[in-house]
Amino acid sequence: MGNCVICGTSVDGPICSSHEQDVLFEFEGNHPQQLSVGRYYKGTVDGFADFGVFIDIGKNVTGLLHKSELNQRLESIDWNSGDTVFIQVLGVRDNGNVDLGSSIRQSEREFRGKLIQDAENTYLPDESETERTEQDDSEQSNQQSRTESSEANEEKEQEENETPEPAPTTDGSGNAVGSATVSEHKEPLERVTIDSLSDRVGERVRIEGEIVGASQTSGPTVFELRDETAVVDCAAFKEAGVRAYPEVDTGDVVRLVGDVELRNNELQVETEQLDALSDEEEDAVVTRLAEALEDEARPADVDLLAEDSVVSAIHDDITDAAGAIRRAVIESRPVIVRHNASAEGYVAGAALERAVLPLVREEHARSDAQYHYFDRRPLEDGQYDMQDATKDATNMLDNRERHDEKLPLFVLVDAGSTVESSDGLDLLDIYGAPHVVIDTQYPDDDVAETAEVVVNSHLGDSDEDVAAGVLGANVAAHINDDVREDVSHLPAVSYWEDTPSEYVELAEEAGYDEDHVTALREAVALEAYYQSYEDKRELITDLLFEHAKRDLAEHISEQFRTKLENELDTAEPNLSVRGANGVTFTVLDTDAYTHRFDFPPTAVLLDALHRHDITGRPGGQNVTLGLADDEIHIRSDVGINVRDIEDEVRERAPDAGIVAVGTRNGKFEFLRGEREAALDAVIESVSEHLN
Repeated sequence: MGNCVICGTSVDGPICSSHEQDVLFEFEGNHPQQLSVGRYYKGTVDGFADFGVFIDIGKNVTGLLHKSELNQRLESIDWNSGDTVFIQVLGVRDNGNVDLGSSIRQSEREFRGKLIQDAENTYLPDESETERTEQDDSEQSNQQSRTESSEANEEKEQEENETPEPAPTTDGSGNAVGSATVSEHKEPLERVTIDSLSDRVGERVRIEGEIVGASQTSGPTVFELRDETAVVDCAAFKEAGVRAYPEVDTGDVVRLVGDVELRNNELQVETEQLDALSDEEEDAVVTRLAEALEDEARPADVDLLAEDSVVSAIHDDITDAAGAIRRAVIESRPVIVRHNASAEGYVAGAALERAVLPLVREEHARSDAQYHYFDRRPLEDGQYDMQDATKDATNMLDNRERHDEKLPLFVLVDAGSTVESSDGLDLLDIYGAPHVVIDTQYPDDDVAETAEVVVNSHLGDSDEDVAAGVLGANVAAHINDDVREDVSHLPAVSYWEDTPSEYVELAEEAGYDEDHVTALREAVALEAYYQSYEDKRELITDLLFEHAKRDLAEHISEQFRTKLENELDTAEPNLSVRGANGVTFTVLDTDAYTHRFDFPPTAVLLDALHRHDITGRPGGQNVTLGLADDEIHIRSDVGINVRDIEDEVRERAPDAGIVAVGTRNGKFEFLRGEREAALDAVIESVSEHLN
C-alpha cells in the first residue's frame, strides 16, 4: 500500500482514482492496451492529416487527435512535427487504435505532478527499480520507499517553485509564500508595456492595466490583461481547476508581476503577484488607458475611395462607424458582423472582415484571436429578426457567463433599417449590447435609433441608392487604411447594372477588368445561396481578394450563369403580362414555375427578369411581380416603397391580411385564400402610385 501524492489517501500506487486526471503521465510501455483511458499523457507530434494530428505517446504507440476534438481549427494550430504536447487518452480500440482528446494544459507546470507509467507499474520519476521491487517484497521497504519518494517529490516541487529572482512566489490568492514580500527583497520592478514583452522572454516584468477577460481552465486561471499598447494572457496557478485571485475580476485595474514565457509560440506571463489597484494608482492607469484608447480608436484622416456625392454626404457617419469598430477591437470586445446573405451583403461584410482581422491579430498575442474576437454571420432573409437576435443574445450571454467575455459589438450590414429588424435590435439594446447599422435600404422611422452609429445614404442629403459594397468598403478603408487597395474593387463588384464610372475606374486601377468583376459578383452570389448560414470565410477570401485565383471565380460564375439561364428558360414561357393605368406588369407564379429549392432564389431570379428585355414586355413603365402562395415580390425601375402603398392595398383587399415587408423593392405578405384578391389590389395600387 502507498499514499496518493496529492491527497495522501492510502492507495495501491502513487495516485488515487480521484486525482488521476490532475497529474501528467509519461508512458514507457510498448503497447496501446497498456494505456489507461482518461489519463493525460505527454506526447510528441508525429504528423498531420486532413482529419487530425498523429501523436506519439510511447515506443510503438501512436494515437490520433481528431480535428473534432480540437478547440480551434486544425489549420490554425501552431504545432510542428517533433513538438511536445499534452493530450488525454479517450479510448483504446481492439485493433490498437488510440483516440485522443485535447488538453488545455500544455506545460508540465500546469499539472499537479508527473508520474511514470510502464507496462506494469506507475511510479514517481525519481523512484529506482530497486525501490519498486522492495515495495512488493517488504512492508518496511514499502514504507521506506514511500518516505524517500515523498521527500524527493517535495524537493522536486521546491525546485519547480524556485524562481530566478530572490523573491517568493504567491499562493494564487495574492499572499506571498514566506514572511517577506517582493518589495522587501529588492527594489520594485520598473513598469513595462505589453507590446515590449516579445523582447523580454525569460525576464520578470511588471505590467499594469485592466483585466478584460478571466477564464478558469482545468489547470491555471487565465487573465487577459490590457494596457495602453496591447493585450496578453497571464496564467495564475493556485490548484488545478481552482480559481486563483478570486477577488480579481473583469474590469479591475491591476498591477501584475510575472515571468514572460513562450507557450506554443504564444506570449504568456506566468503570474507571481497580482494586486488590484485603487485610488490614485488606479486613476493613473485608467487615465492612461482612456487616452490611449481615444487616440488609437480615432480613424486616420483618409479620403473616400472615390468621389461620390451620395457617399460624401455621410462621410462623418462612415468615420464614426469605423471609430466604433476600432474601439471595440481595442477594448477586447468581440465584433460580430451580421450581413444580408446576398452578393452585396457578402461583399460589404467581407470588406469589414478584411479590415478588422489584422487589427485583432495586432491587439492579441493569441494565434487564434481572429476566431474569438471577430465573426461574420449571414442573415438568410436580410432582416435581423427575433430568431437571429435570440440566437445572438443566447451566445453572448453564454460567453459572458462561461468565459467572462465582454458583450460584442454587432455590426448590421445591408440590414437593420426597417421595422422587421426593430424587435431584434430592441433585444440587443435591453442587454446593453452596442450595435452599428450600415445599410442601403430605405429606412423606416426610428428603427435604428438604438444604434451607436447609422450609415445609410438615405439619411444624407441625397436620396439616391448606393450598393452595400460601396458603404462597406469605405468603412473598411477608414477602419484600417492598410487594406485600402485590397477593397478598392469591391464597390464595382456590388453593382449588377449601371455601375458608376468612378467605381469602374477604381476596379481597373486595382487590376480588375469588367469581366473579372462580373465573375466575382456572380461567383459570390452563387456561394451566398449555398450554406447560407455559414460565413465561408476562406472561400470568400479566395474569391474576392486572391487576384491570382481568377480561374476559381470564373469557374463558379459559369455555374451561376448556367443555373440562372436554365431558370430563365423555365420562367419566360410562363410569364403573364397585365396592364393597368398605363403600367405594364410582368407576373411570374414563383411557386408553380420555378425550382423552389435550387438556385437561383426568388430575389435573384426576379432581379434578372426585371433587368432583361424579355420578349413581350413593352417599353414604358414596367413592374415585375413574383407571385407566391402567400407573398408578392415587387421590382420596378423607380424602386417603389411598399410602405407608401400598404394602406391602399389593404383597402382594396380588406380580407387578405396584407402586410408590407421591407421598403423599396420589398414585398407584400397575405393570406393564401385571398391570393387573387391580393394580386389585383397590388396591381391597382402600384399603377396608381406610379401615375
